[in-house]
This record gives sequence, C-alpha cells and structure tokens, in this order.
Amino acid sequence: MTSAHDTLLRDFRGDIIEPGAVDYEAASRTVLVSGTPAYVLRPASTADVQAAVRFAVAAGLPLAVRGGGHAFAGFGTNDGGVVIDLRHLADVAVVDAERHLVRIGGGAVWGQVAAVLSERGLAISSGDTKSVGVGGLTLSGGIGWKVRKYGLALDSLVGAEIVTADGDVVRTDVSTNPDLFWAIRGGGGNFGVVTAFEFEAHPTTDVFYGKISFPAAESATVLKGWADHLRAAPEELTATVEFANPFTGGPQAPVEVHVAVDSDDPEVAARVLDPIRRLGTVLLDDVALVPYAGTLVDGMTPPPGIEIMTRSGFVDTDSVPEVMQILAEVGAIEGSPVIAVRSVGGAVSRIPADATAYAHRQAELMFATTAIGPKAVLDGPARQRMDGIWARLAPHVNGSYANFLSSATDTDVAAVYPAATRERLAEIKRRYDPANLFAGNHNVRP
Repeated sequence: MTSAHDTLLRDFRGDIIEPGAVDYEAASRTVLVSGTPAYVLRPASTADVQAAVRFAVAAGLPLAVRGGGHAFAGFGTNDGGVVIDLRHLADVAVVDAERHLVRIGGGAVWGQVAAVLSERGLAISSGDTKSVGVGGLTLSGGIGWKVRKYGLALDSLVGAEIVTADGDVVRTDVSTNPDLFWAIRGGGGNFGVVTAFEFEAHPTTDVFYGKISFPAAESATVLKGWADHLRAAPEELTATVEFANPFTGGPQAPVEVHVAVDSDDPEVAARVLDPIRRLGTVLLDDVALVPYAGTLVDGMTPPPGIEIMTRSGFVDTDSVPEVMQILAEVGAIEGSPVIAVRSVGGAVSRIPADATAYAHRQAELMFATTAIGPKAVLDGPARQRMDGIWARLAPHVNGSYANFLSSATDTDVAAVYPAATRERLAEIKRRYDPANLFAGNHNVRP
C-alpha cells in the first residue's frame, strides 16, 4: 500500500483528497448518496486517470468513477475505496464544423454542452437536467427532449477514449475496437473510464417547450389519449406525463404533460399540441418558444436524511392500455409514488435491437415510479407500496432503464440487459476487465 501510495504521489498531478481534508465531506458524496472513500482523486489529464486506475489496482481498493454524480444507486462513491472524480476533464469543443463533430470531456455535464453548442446553433439529443453528467447518461442510454426525432444520446456517439483496467488508453469507434464501441453504447461503466466522448451534433432551432396541465380526476382519460396521440404524432414531438407528485398534491396533483416540439414554426407546434390540449380541462398551458438549452432544468439535491427510491420499466405497444390504466389507478391512491411516463419510439426504434448494448428499441414508453423520504420510510411502507405496484405491472413491463434504477441487484441487471446482450457484454468484459475492477455500476460480471 505504501509503495502504491508513493507511486500515486509521483505520477498523479490532479487533486488528492483524503479523509480529514477540508473539502473531504463534499468530495466524498454524490448528488444523491453519501460515501466514505479512502481517496477522492480529481484527475487533471488522461494520464492522471491512468495513474488513478493503476493505483486502485495496486492498492487492491474498490473503484468508483464519477461524472455528474447523479446515479440513483450512488455509483459515484464508495466506502473505503478510490473515487475518480472527472470534474476537471470537462472541455466541450466543436472539432469539425462541417461534420458537427463535438469532443466532450468525460466529466462534463449536459448544461455545459447545451450552452456551448447553442452558440453554434447545434444540439445533441441528451437528457433534461443541466447537472447530469454526459458520461453516466450516455453510457446507459440518454432519453431527453429530442429522443423521438434524433434518438438516444448514445445514438449520436461516434467515438470515445477510454482508460481500461490495465491503465491503457484505448480508442473506440465503429471501425476501431468495434466490440468495445458496441458495449459502451448501453453497457454503462463496465469497461473503463471514458475520458472523452465524440458526438455528431445536429443543427437546431429554438423549440416549443413547456407543460399542459389537467385535473387529477381526468388522469385516466388524459393518459390514454396522450399515449394514443404519441403513437402517431410527428417525431418533432417528445412528451412526458408526470402525476401523483406529493409536493403538488399527491393524488390531487395535476396531471402535467411536459412537451417539446423540435421546431420553431408555430403552425407545426399547434398541429402537434392541439390534440393534447383537447384531452381534458386545461389548467395551465405555458408552452413557449425557447432555446433548446433552455429545456434543461436544474437538478434536485435532496436535503440531509432524505433519499430517493426509483424503479423503471419499458412498455411495448400491446401493453400500453393496461399499464396506463394501472398507473392511473395507482396515482389516485394516497401515498402513491411520483409517476413519470416518457415517450420513446421514433428514431430510437429505427435502430436494430442488437446494434448497441441498449436493447429496448421497440418500447413505446419508458416509465418510472419514484418515492422520496427518510430511509426508514423508504425501507418500510414506501417499499411495500412500490412492491405491490410493480407486482401488478410485472406482466405488462419489459425490462428496465438503467438510468432510473436506485438499486443494482442481479434482477435489475437482468432487466436492463436481455440474456443475449448480457452474454455478449460478459465476453467483452472478459477481454477488457477480467478482474471486474469496474464493478460500481449495473455490473456485468466477466
């Protein structure tokens, strides 16, 4: 351990934060989860990442990698191990203006990316929260406000630079280490530390964005009509329905349809949104033309002692009516979790299921149920309610979305990765990480 520590001090040029340091408490936790790592390492270069990985191996310590730190399961920290915090590797640069090729550091967050690209009239289909990391979101999917027109965040990825478990820097794209490129598009952080991503952005205009709210009593009608409309709506429209929010009334909370129309043409916006407005009694309609970067919102940091428990699932077309009916009934009960249903389909479904490690291409919807409260509540009555809800949903749900799971059990991993996908990921894992150094994720064991 002493030898490994001495080597770290010699080779690592970034910040080394250990217990007792002034900024250790803040550095040791992610946005959602606290930890007690032995070292938090903030690399200043790719060479530093190599040194940090080699140190973790030499010291025999568990390793966590942190980008934005938003993983519900707390993958960006640990107890007694090493955390590689990539926050200093956050440059965003357009490296090829004709191809709209953008190189993004592994520690960047989507708010930074959207702001830089907005100045160029460009965008990348990403998530919906400014402080969410590019790395975590992309490696497991990336469902945001352009998903039906441009696909997942990982569908715009054209290359990456990765530090593997042996400390080597590896380039991967469709023609260089193609199996690894297949694996990182959906396989999470199982294969190394991605120090840089290369995306192909697309030109963007301002977009029509906002929410249209309806009374809770009309939830069943609104949910069914919303899903029916999205099935045939132009791909310029992406929408999410949120309801049963305890902070806005619980069972009496308005049903909020959040929409983004990827166009600055008011006639296009009216054509795709008016059918939603006709679904019920409109309580609020604040849809307006905004820069695409303006659709990303600030993330929530829970106060001390408050935790988040979330589960997610995909819904194929045939199961939509049953799932929407169950969710409407659940949302009307006191103590319901927050329910959010996101439209997918469109560009996502045009890519073959085996083209990337993200395999849920034919899903029409992705939804999540989220409970927020003290640990004692989440471990008791909230979990019991959640288990009951999911027992009803199980026959109609296909798989889980890794970015909306607060646990990482073997059952979770099996839901995220269908058997054939998981087998291929395990084979690639054996080549790049045979000792499973990168286990702090929805782990595919080699």
